[in-house]
Amino acid sequence: MTNTQLRWFASTEQAAWVEQEAPGPNGSDKSDGPAKANKPNLSITADQHQILEGFGGCFNELGYEALLTLPEEERARVMHALFHPEGEQRFSICRLPIGASDYALEWYSHNETDGDYAMEHFSIERDRKFLIPYIREALALNPELKLFASPWSPPTWMKSPKAYNYGTLRWEPENLAAYALYFVKFVQAYKEEGITIHQVHVQNEVVADQKFPSCVWTGEQLREFIRDYLGPAFADHGLDTEIWLGTINVPEPWDEWLKHKSSDHDAFAGVVLGDPEAYKYVKGVGYQWAGKHAIQRTAQSYPELRYMQTENECGDGENTWFYAKYVFGLYQHYFTNGVNAYIYWNMALAPKGRSTWGWEQNSMLTIEPGQNTAIINPEYYVMQHFFRFAAPGSVRVGLKGPWSGHSVAFRTPDGGVTLVLANPYKEKRMLHLDSGSVEYAFELEPESFHTIVLGP
Repeated sequence: MTNTQLRWFASTEQAAWVEQEAPGPNGSDKSDGPAKANKPNLSITADQHQILEGFGGCFNELGYEALLTLPEEERARVMHALFHPEGEQRFSICRLPIGASDYALEWYSHNETDGDYAMEHFSIERDRKFLIPYIREALALNPELKLFASPWSPPTWMKSPKAYNYGTLRWEPENLAAYALYFVKFVQAYKEEGITIHQVHVQNEVVADQKFPSCVWTGEQLREFIRDYLGPAFADHGLDTEIWLGTINVPEPWDEWLKHKSSDHDAFAGVVLGDPEAYKYVKGVGYQWAGKHAIQRTAQSYPELRYMQTENECGDGENTWFYAKYVFGLYQHYFTNGVNAYIYWNMALAPKGRSTWGWEQNSMLTIEPGQNTAIINPEYYVMQHFFRFAAPGSVRVGLKGPWSGHSVAFRTPDGGVTLVLANPYKEKRMLHLDSGSVEYAFELEPESFHTIVLGP
């Protein structure tokens, strides 16, 4: 391998995604090269782990409203950058809400007709205003884009109390059967629009008892609903849409977790997947936010399933480099612990990213009212470092050495390796990389992100 087969991209707060001069190898190869002055502090091993399914974001109303303020040519450029297979991000799997997310313009469900257990009044008419056009623009650029969907709240009449926010699903057989049918109708309605829903996740943030659309579930309730209602309903209607146990979160801070004991592996994944009849319907597990504390044990316990980080932690609307460094660590944590895909939250928002209920959140892009271009935020580059050169079908490979705690590597379908790493420290550090056949030395700038592409 020569240095012409190596590419190196680096980002700092001052200069993002800059291609660097690739270093030459430290000797012609490991077998006959000269003695090295420094031992490798990161080595790529022959170990192979999970298959990469991809990266993406969530289609939300507030995001599309922001994008629609851009001139048509600029919006087309942004969408190409996000979704086209030759764009900057190359998204391959994205999320959408079933009904209103907390980043909808207003709260709604697809059936607010009390007592309509047959779902005769089910309608996705609201989605035709924002979500379906947003998704169609993405699919026009990447027809292979995979989609998964989850509700933030069931219809209000199916809950106790009768409201979009707070509360729980009414636990009556007739109501549970109707809610399973609600999922069926959603998948079917989108199919009629020419949009395939590849997965459904039963509930967004199962422990979130929040002032935004939400619904609390226990592991035992998820087990019963999947086993006795949702799984059989999908089978009876001939749907090939996958059912996932998601999206599992955990209260923060830890004193809340200790008080509720509500989202450790044992409370959700262990309960549902430990039941053979529920397990047979579940194709994967989606974790987000403090669900990161359970991913390792779940993947260890059920390595045959697939895993996803379903909602990137969203910050405070300031979009700082400091928070981007934290987010990089989330990517590294989740991939090291077995996820096949990582989903960002809002791809684009207005400045400060304020939700309709008052929380300000980060986004990959900021759309200033009256401005003709989108502002690229630091977390845009975090995503780009991971996915630009690691296509779906890549396999995570092993790493060892002191830098492995800040790194992830994928062997790509063409036989090359994409290495993604961060230098989180306030001073320059040296990376001495053993690629398996050749060693290289890289000087990493302080507080920087890196993608190193090693050709086949």
